[in-house]
Amino acid sequence: MPESRVEETIRSAVEQSLQRHLASLRQSVVQEVLREVGATLGKSGKPETGIATLQRAIAAIQAGTNQKEILRALLESTVLYSGRAALFVVKNGSATGWQGVSFAHNDSIKDFSLNVSASLAAAVMESRAIEIGTVAEFDQQFVSKFGAPHDERAVVLPLLLRDKISALVYADAGVDAGDLDTAALDVLVRATSSWLEVISQRKQANKEGASETPELSHSASSNDPFAAHSPLHSAKAQHGAEAVQAMSAAAAWGGASSVPSGEDAEVHGKAQRFARLLMDEIKLYNQAKVSEGRKHRDLYDRLKEDIEKSRVTYQKRYGNTAAGSADYFNQELIRSLAEDDVSLLGNNFRR
Repeated sequence: MPESRVEETIRSAVEQSLQRHLASLRQSVVQEVLREVGATLGKSGKPETGIATLQRAIAAIQAGTNQKEILRALLESTVLYSGRAALFVVKNGSATGWQGVSFAHNDSIKDFSLNVSASLAAAVMESRAIEIGTVAEFDQQFVSKFGAPHDERAVVLPLLLRDKISALVYADAGVDAGDLDTAALDVLVRATSSWLEVISQRKQANKEGASETPELSHSASSNDPFAAHSPLHSAKAQHGAEAVQAMSAAAAWGGASSVPSGEDAEVHGKAQRFARLLMDEIKLYNQAKVSEGRKHRDLYDRLKEDIEKSRVTYQKRYGNTAAGSADYFNQELIRSLAEDDVSLLGNNFRR
């Protein structure tokens, strides 16, 4: 065979191999670059810490403005702390693949139906918390199709939204020798859950604020970033759930005689969600101040400007409505920001 033909054949074979392993190769390069950058920064007197890497990963997640961007950022970040990872959407007691990263065939995850009754996944569904075990405890068909990690370990984490498990995140060390930092993965998934909640509430609040009619109906997609994976709930059922939530909250403030009904119940629900959204945003953008404020019991002094700006925003929207007397803003301020301990706000806080 002529030398030129041999060279062409080799080049073609190499290109085909690279295409097959492009995803895993890309992640390997990223991790190698991170290690090299860390070593270089260490020599320059500016060491790259694990916390700094985790902070950047969370920042990338919070830079997402919709479901797809947020979940892609999560999966891309998981391989900093694992060999490979996959996300499965949970709907009606079953779980189906959404996307995988660093598998030999990532797109195959989309067609995979996860056995949620297997011991590891079932344990997560029961505990609603991270569970660590062996890949054999996860799903035997998964192992057959995608292969077992080199150390047989596996971790499954719940992605919570509105107190429900919306997805399961699977991670392992990969078929080659790799790391599996379960603590870092837990932080990433929790951060993703929080950000999805904030994005969901922000969209809901914007829709409610833009409408002047009390009969505005909402589809499940307003609060559920995975709504595309299941039939939409009826507007009637959605309003019914919101009314029950609003009545429970109002009863906690003013007793059974204060429980609203009809359109008033809907307003109470909207006001409470909006107050919760405002507190979530304060916490997200002032994490250091919140931590120090809780430690030194002077949250209000440190966050006074943000708190009062948010209070004005809340009062403009709901101060003169049926929910005005319930004062959900201060309720969420104490519950969420001060963790149900009003003393953490300091002596200068006045209800």
